[in-house]
Amino acid sequence: MAELGSKGVTAGKIASNVQKKLTRAQEKVLQKLGKADETKDEQFEQCVQNFNKQLSEGTRLQKDLRTYLASVKAMHEASKKLTECLQEVYEPDWPGRDDTNKIAENNDLLWTDFHQKLVDQALLTMDTYLGQFPDIKSRIAKRGRKLVDYDSARHHFEALQTAKKKDETKIAKAEEELVKAQKVFEEMNVDLQEELPSLWNSRVGFYVNTFQSIAGLEENFHKEMSKLNQNLHDVLLGLDKQYSGNAFPVKAQPRKKTKLFARLRKKMSRYRDSTPAKANKSPSPPPDGSPITSPETKTVNHELEPSTLEAPGASIPKSPSQPAEAAHAGAEAAGSEAAAGDEASKTEADSGSSSLPAVVVETFPATVNGTVEGGASSERADMPPGFLFKVQAMHDYTATDSDELQLKAGDVVLVIPFENPEEQLDVGATAMNLRLSKLQRDEGWLMGVKESDWIQRKELDQCRGVFPENFTERVQ
Repeated sequence: MAELGSKGVTAGKIASNVQKKLTRAQEKVLQKLGKADETKDEQFEQCVQNFNKQLSEGTRLQKDLRTYLASVKAMHEASKKLTECLQEVYEPDWPGRDDTNKIAENNDLLWTDFHQKLVDQALLTMDTYLGQFPDIKSRIAKRGRKLVDYDSARHHFEALQTAKKKDETKIAKAEEELVKAQKVFEEMNVDLQEELPSLWNSRVGFYVNTFQSIAGLEENFHKEMSKLNQNLHDVLLGLDKQYSGNAFPVKAQPRKKTKLFARLRKKMSRYRDSTPAKANKSPSPPPDGSPITSPETKTVNHELEPSTLEAPGASIPKSPSQPAEAAHAGAEAAGSEAAAGDEASKTEADSGSSSLPAVVVETFPATVNGTVEGGASSERADMPPGFLFKVQAMHDYTATDSDELQLKAGDVVLVIPFENPEEQLDVGATAMNLRLSKLQRDEGWLMGVKESDWIQRKELDQCRGVFPENFTERVQ
């Protein structure tokens, strides 16, 4: 046989390998088609499944451990930069300068030692553990090929034995090949049958040792790091004592009042601009002289609403020239909604000759957080003007501005409406004021006066202030 190349690969060997591959491929096709039986070992297949699972878990653990080490290295760099920054800002004449330098040096050494020990005791052990899997995996694959060769030789020998014309020479040669294939397969199979279960059981001890090493290294690292942090804390505490007069005040985040009051002024300006003509047209007072103005009154000219027709005699003032039939028609209009429209049209037609327009006065109760309040007439004498409801402080609140209330847990606060900072509103603007007050509360702040201050002083201007609503709970 002629040799091909310098590695001693002969043409006969190449042909033999090609012939083996073809024979294996043919045997696998016959087995899949069910024309040839396949030798199976369920116990070994279970061992192979465990092996693949163990390899997958180990590979994932190795990947996560490398990620952990990369994070430790990144934390080392970040900590190093932070300590370097501290060394730069720490002036030479400050006490503890040398101590801070020593702490920074020990901090760097501690991180370096921690990372190196993780590599030696965890990562290298993991690499050694996974290093045995490639060889075993290749042997499992080779064992599978030898099993196919054994099945092929067995089928070939059986076919020669069952043939009509038996050729003893071929049968003897086939039997020899069968014995040889069986011997090679069984040798590999026996070794793997012993090695795979042992490898599978070794995973428990490996996981225990690995994570115990990591946990122990972390514990020692954090103990030493805690000591360094305590030393740094002591140094900075000494610095703070020496320069105690230059303490840096830490303030809470200020509330956003500028935007809130800007929105309120804008809404009030729009309201005043939209109602200049109505301010000059005040309705005539009723004949009985009863006042029509209240903090919660809405005036509508030249229209009738079903809610105002319930008491036409009291709510609709009549001019001397207005016929009595108009009032009677208005009373009948309250019976049904369809009749209300017709009678309203008739009333407008009848009142067209009158020199004074019909005026409808509709009152709306004030509503605070879904609760209907009784208005000014229902206010109690011992409460501040405009009292809405009571709240109790659930947490302490430290005032950060001059117009805020200082609260302690358990303080009772009497909530009152916000006042317009520019001018007193007229009767027609009361509804707008209520809506603006609700807008202010939606921002999370309430206006009020502490009940103890009100009882002692009775001075609203001196005691009232704003406070965060989420620090309190409504009690009345």
